[in-house]
This record gives sequence, C-alpha cells and structure tokens, in this order.
Amino acid sequence: MAKNLVYDINDKPKFGQMLVFALQQVLAILAATIAVPTIIGLPTQIPAAILGAGIGTLVYQFFTRKKSPVFLGSSFAFLNSLFVGLAYGYCGIILGSIVAGLVYVFIAVIIHFSGTGWVNKLMPPVIIGPTVALIGLSLAGSAMGDIVKANSSMINGSYNLISLLCGLVAFFTIVICSTQKKVKMARLIPFIIGIAAGYVTAAIFTIIGKAAGIDYFMIINFQPVIDNFIAADGTFKGITAIVNYPDFALIEAIKEITTGTLSSSILNANENATILNAGGIAEVVIAFLPVALVVFAEHIADHKNLSSIVEKDLIEDPGLKRTLLGDGVGSIMGTIFGICPNTTYGESVGCVAITRNASVATITTTAVMCIILSFISPVMSLLQTIPSCVMGGVCLTLYGFIAVSGLKMFKDLDLNENKNLFVVASILISGIGGLTIQIPYAIAENGAVEKTIQITAIATALIIGIITNAVLTKVENSKFGKENNK
Repeated sequence: MAKNLVYDINDKPKFGQMLVFALQQVLAILAATIAVPTIIGLPTQIPAAILGAGIGTLVYQFFTRKKSPVFLGSSFAFLNSLFVGLAYGYCGIILGSIVAGLVYVFIAVIIHFSGTGWVNKLMPPVIIGPTVALIGLSLAGSAMGDIVKANSSMINGSYNLISLLCGLVAFFTIVICSTQKKVKMARLIPFIIGIAAGYVTAAIFTIIGKAAGIDYFMIINFQPVIDNFIAADGTFKGITAIVNYPDFALIEAIKEITTGTLSSSILNANENATILNAGGIAEVVIAFLPVALVVFAEHIADHKNLSSIVEKDLIEDPGLKRTLLGDGVGSIMGTIFGICPNTTYGESVGCVAITRNASVATITTTAVMCIILSFISPVMSLLQTIPSCVMGGVCLTLYGFIAVSGLKMFKDLDLNENKNLFVVASILISGIGGLTIQIPYAIAENGAVEKTIQITAIATALIIGIITNAVLTKVENSKFGKENNK
C-alpha cells in the first residue's frame, strides 16, 4: 500500500462504509456533472447526465482493469462543441461524442504500436506540472462565484453574504474533518459532513427568511422538490414522482430519425435547431474533432496527477492505451445513455487526494449508485436543492488540491534555467489570462465570421507550452544553445 493512502487501489472497504464513501464521490462530482446539461439548455436531462456518467465510469473501469481510481463525468471542454451538436438535435450530440471517442481510440491504437515514449517527450514534467496546477487555478473563478451565490430565485443569484457564510461553514468543516486525528471516519468522509453542515446552515437561514419575509436569507430553493411531486395543475404526479427514467439520448435520436421532428426539449434549448443533414454532419465533426485531440493532453495531465497521489504510474499500468480506450468508449456510451461526452474528473481526483481513499471498488460503487439514483425522482430533485454556495465551499478544497498537486511537480524542476522558466510562464500566464484559440469555419458572404471552433484556455495554454518547450529544446541543442569555449 502507498504510504499516503488509507485505502489502496485494490482495497475494498466494508460494504456499509463503501456506500458512504461512494455517496461522498457522488456529491463531489455532482455540481459539475449537472452543470453541463444546464448550460447547454437541457436541464431536464440532469438525470440522464448522472446516468451517463455512471455508465461511462463502469466502461472506463472495464478497460483499465479496475486499476485507475477516478470517476468520469460531463466534460466542460466540449461545451462549445455541444452547442454545435445541439443545433442538430440528439443525433448531432451523439455523432459528436462518437467522433471525440474515436479520436481517443485512434490514439490508443498508435500508442499500442509505438509505445508511450513520444508522449513523455512531448509532455515532460515541465509541461504537466503547470498544466495540472492550471486546471485547478482556472476553476477558482467558478468556485468563488458560486460561494457567494444563493439558489433562491427571489434574489436572482446575486452576491449574498449569508451564502458566503454557508460556503465557509462547508469549507471549514471539511478542513477540520480532514486534518483532525481523533475520528478516522470523519477524515474519510469530510465532504459529506461539510455539505451537510453547509446545507443545514443554509436551511436555517432559509426558514428564518421565509418566516420573517426576508428574501436575503432565503438561500435554498426547494422548488425542484415541490415540482417533482406536484404538477402544474396542482395534482400529484403519481408514480413518476417516485421512480422515473431519464430521457436516453439514443432513444430521443431514434425518435428524431423516425418522426423527422425534434423534441420540445431541443427546440426549447435552440429554436433554430434542425434535423441532422449532410452539412450538419460535417459541421459537427469539425466542431468535435480538434477539441478531442487537445483534450487528449488533459487526459494525460489528469492521470499524471492521479499517479502522483496513488504513488503508481498509471501511464504504465494499466497503461495509457487502456485509459484512453476507457475514456473514449466510456464517453461514447455515457452520451448514448446520457447526454454529454465524459472525461476524467478533477473533483474525483481531489476527493481521492484529500480522503486518501484510492479504492477502485469505491469508484465502481459510485458509478452504480449514480445509475440507480438517476431513476429515483425525489433524490434527483433533492440533490438539485444543494445551494451553489455550499458546493462553492466544497470546490474551494477540491480545486485547491488540484492546483497544489500540480505545483508539487515543480519540486524537481530547476526554474533558474530560463528554458524551464519560459515554458512554465507561458502555460500559467496564457491559461490564467483566459487565452483561447477560436478557429473560424463558417464565413458569411460579407466576409464576417459566423461560426468558430473554440479551444479552451487550458488546452490553448497546453499547446503553447508544448510549442515553447519544443522550440527551446531545439535551440538548446543547436549551435546557438551551446557556449563558445574558444
């Protein structure tokens, strides 16, 4: 067992404990997983996103032979691509996920025959370290935006000091539980305790606000729970209020093909959406293909980070080709049964790092739990009531650990060398500054750009870092990089 772990990769906690640990992972990945369908305008597909994440994770565990303790959830990297796919209904979204997944499969085949040497040369620690740090740092704005925001529609999610208090209650509870030495179980489930403490605090203020008629105190919006049981006409929804099935993207896509019409959920998200056609196929491929190529690098960064936590090189065992196959095929299956392409989750990695529980059995249980919970309507509605501020407090710890994990990789780098200094600087400054690459692919008759493919800031920073390192290595090995001793 790795000296820094309570549960190693192959360890299996007791059944009751494992259920609690799995619930903690669910809560850790929840906010980001449900955010993607909400952002693209399909909030009704939140259960499907959770279902797809669970299925995608099981597929990933199958391909990696249960040797990599990480959960797969809805990928933010494909947000702009998803908007393009959405314009062509569920068929467009599924096509995009297949394109992205096949990119991973194609790279895995290349690695199978050529090995991983070229990957290590392309992305050495001087690139991986700042990239991992950047992943955490780039999420800081989102977490700090959430920690001061209330869920109540009555105050429109504006800055709220009570929300900040609730978020800090969750944060300090997690920190204290994680660092105290007396109660071992508290160190293993700090997120459950922290979220519970933050939620109770928010509920108390919400009750006071409701009783006193003070909107500012109303942090929690319980409307999702009410809507789950009561229909618009005031009647009980019946069995669907207890058990319901998510709208599988595959089923919805088949309906589009057979009926020739788009569902109301798609049209509500994009009123100009049309049935997928030849031009749409080309547009979706163009939107997803380059993003998938870049996300490949983020995949490596995540697994390098996880490797440092579990003290085992996952790039070697189970091997990069297996992690890529698991991520690619898992993403396809997650979209077919859910709604969004998946990716390995930094929140899951952070949860492993803080709790020191790297048990793959826990991750597998988390996936199964997500699949089951996606069919239980009251649970899905209750999870949606967790205030953004409480999850912001949770993410303050998770994203911080991701950033620090990347910074720890700097310990073996000599930043007195200008080459290393410039590579690290190029990644951090371009990434934190939010530099993106926007590639136009549709030009109007007047010459104006109508549509672009956007490469995310993290991916752009990674590309710049790779190019900077390659150029400086070339210079270093040339006559210009060698001192003249004459």
